Amino acid sequence: MELTRRQFFQETSGGVTLAALAMLPIGQEQAADPLGVRKDFAATSEYTCLNTAHMGLLPRPVVDAGRAWLDARARNAVELDDMLAKTDEVRSRFARLIKAADEEIGLLFSTTEGENLVVDALDFKSGDNIVIDDLVFPSTPVIDRRLEETKGVELRIARHRDGAVQVEDFERLVDTKTRLVSVAWVSNLNGFRHDMRRLADLAHTHGAYLYADAVQAVGMGPVDVREADVDFLCSGSYKWLLAGFGIAPFFVRQELLDRIRPDRAGWHVAKYLGNYRYEPYRDGRKYMFSCLAFGEAYQLAAALAYLEQIGLARIEQHTLALTQQLRKGLVERGFRIFTPDGTRSSILSFFIKRPPADAAKLLEAARVKVSVENGDRTDDGSGSYVRVSLSLFNNAGDIQRMLDVSDRLRV
Repeated sequence: MELTRRQFFQETSGGVTLAALAMLPIGQEQAADPLGVRKDFAATSEYTCLNTAHMGLLPRPVVDAGRAWLDARARNAVELDDMLAKTDEVRSRFARLIKAADEEIGLLFSTTEGENLVVDALDFKSGDNIVIDDLVFPSTPVIDRRLEETKGVELRIARHRDGAVQVEDFERLVDTKTRLVSVAWVSNLNGFRHDMRRLADLAHTHGAYLYADAVQAVGMGPVDVREADVDFLCSGSYKWLLAGFGIAPFFVRQELLDRIRPDRAGWHVAKYLGNYRYEPYRDGRKYMFSCLAFGEAYQLAAALAYLEQIGLARIEQHTLALTQQLRKGLVERGFRIFTPDGTRSSILSFFIKRPPADAAKLLEAARVKVSVENGDRTDDGSGSYVRVSLSLFNNAGDIQRMLDVSDRLRV
């Protein structure tokens, strides 16, 4: 007889260990599903997906929402007011997810758009500086180098030590000329998680703002913008938010909404008053200047509802336990870990001696999906590494298969 989700939780709440779950035969792995979600992810029966930091899998409710949208579009059955209402639902659900107000949320195309919008609105002058670290996504230094070339803004970069950048490393670079501190809340390279509150305090003490690229943080576990005191945040939806492309929730702290001007205008950023006169929105809607990726909005609404139902705290607890199991097994096998021990993250990177192309072939043959990087982003000669990223649908059997194939990566 098939167990209901509630029955499964009741019968497994006694504390089945990760080691015990890993010993289950592959054919019985679906039972090793503490969150009761693997049935919603079709790919889990086809291969071992440990690559959510690259691209998340779509759960069944999100796929259903996308199909329903396409079916309705095929019948011309979706009205503009309904689509706009759905974007408001997304804004509200995302606000609730990060402990923000609906008014503080707009919807953009990508995280890169969010950072460009903030930087362009801050009116940088020659002699100002921006402080970042070397664990950011590549878009950040590209954006900042443009300011350096066009406006004489100095780019200062805090260098990681053993995969971590501490607040003290930023303190040496932040001064009264600093206008912006920009970091990835969780690094895409190795999962290092910043102490955002201390960074915010540092930036604000010097009259600067704090921007967070949160694409690797929101959906991985709980995020609280009030507690962290960040000024701006943007997140894509195709990784830990388990949705599609082309829509990126954007947070601007209430007090700064007037400070961050929209960089474009269009019919959707203002109320029409008649006689070709308009009243611009003052909240996050002012950044949504035209038609959005409405189909993706329907999928994101379903994904946010799905994550809320399961609970980000439960997801984080589950994936952090698996990550620790993976770290322990890799250390026992002699791998050097790129991800600092103790960082609260479901991403773990470890260095390999094999050429990246060879490692990628080995992993592909084992039907294990991870990211293999050639090390050109570490800038310190650390070498090639494998990035493993765990999500709510992963289980101890996935970890064991990753450890089994890692034995062949040592050669």
